Amino acid sequence: MKKFKVGVIGATGMVGQRFLLILQDHPWFEVKVLAASSSSAGKKYRDALKRWHMSQPIPEKFADVTVMDAVADMQKIAQTVDFCFCAVNMGKDEIRDLEYAYAKLECPIVSNNSAHRFTDDVPMIIPEINPEHLEVIAAQKKRLGTKRGFIAVKSNCSLQSYVPLLHPLKKFGIVSAAVCTYQAISGAGKTFETMPEICDNVIPYIGGEEEKSEREPLKIWGEVKDGKIISAATPAISAQCVRVPVSDGHTAACFVKFENAPTEEEIISAWDKFYGEPQTLRLPGAPEKFIRYFKEDNRPQPALDRNIDKGMSVCAGRLRKDVVFDYKFIGFSHNTLRGAAGGAVLLAELLAAKGYFD
Repeated sequence: MKKFKVGVIGATGMVGQRFLLILQDHPWFEVKVLAASSSSAGKKYRDALKRWHMSQPIPEKFADVTVMDAVADMQKIAQTVDFCFCAVNMGKDEIRDLEYAYAKLECPIVSNNSAHRFTDDVPMIIPEINPEHLEVIAAQKKRLGTKRGFIAVKSNCSLQSYVPLLHPLKKFGIVSAAVCTYQAISGAGKTFETMPEICDNVIPYIGGEEEKSEREPLKIWGEVKDGKIISAATPAISAQCVRVPVSDGHTAACFVKFENAPTEEEIISAWDKFYGEPQTLRLPGAPEKFIRYFKEDNRPQPALDRNIDKGMSVCAGRLRKDVVFDYKFIGFSHNTLRGAAGGAVLLAELLAAKGYFD
């Protein structure tokens, strides 16, 4: 695989920082551009940071790189790199315009943002689940009038804690599901130092999160038809999303009703045997096992399990029968790795392996 030249737009934010930790020694991707807002532009990366949020130190190879202006330097950035990751903190309309502008400059965008998740010719990908949605990119490029430029997005971070666990069970006919997600503060770009109100506390509202949790799975399970992704009509999903005092890792309590209820053994077997294209293609960022089931009653736990397979596996536990639904279980994933930067890098690896950056 050739080395691709990469830009990180939004490099100073929490997800941008996570991108740089993942990409510092990546075998396929070489970071050539760090970009952020005009207030950071022209400064060395270490000086542009308001705060370094990661537990690992700033990678030395990036510390003295001069940050570019994501807007003013757009043309130069697009000419320098093969594609960009985008994780900016802007209004949704501004993000939409920014990503379109890069795509029209023939610079593919792999986005961590939500602005284009429901643009019907923009694929929203969990690489193990719906890689076939990449075929809609051809229609998107035709609409944009581009040869190379396009936008592909990853789904909301909280989905990774339960959608990958529901997906292998769809063959049993999922009628409905209810989920309550207990979401880490890093999902809000916060640490305990910058979010003191979360200490000894639970905040029972995360703006827009429940709508995303109910709608996005249906697009992921949809089909490409006539150059658009048509969302699935079922199953019905009801979600509640809660912010909890955990640094990294989203936990989900999930309840499922089936047309043809499987046995516990069949569910565990479906999880254990499930794998996707990232595993088949042996992509660098793919976990060896996509889903890991714990038999212990007290697992998975964020503190113990967030870094399994470099934070890229999805964990399950406490599967048992339910008196209202058929079954209930606990799901878990690392929200800034599998759920954010790591998931976007895996999506970029899939795009690279399939020739979309050529």
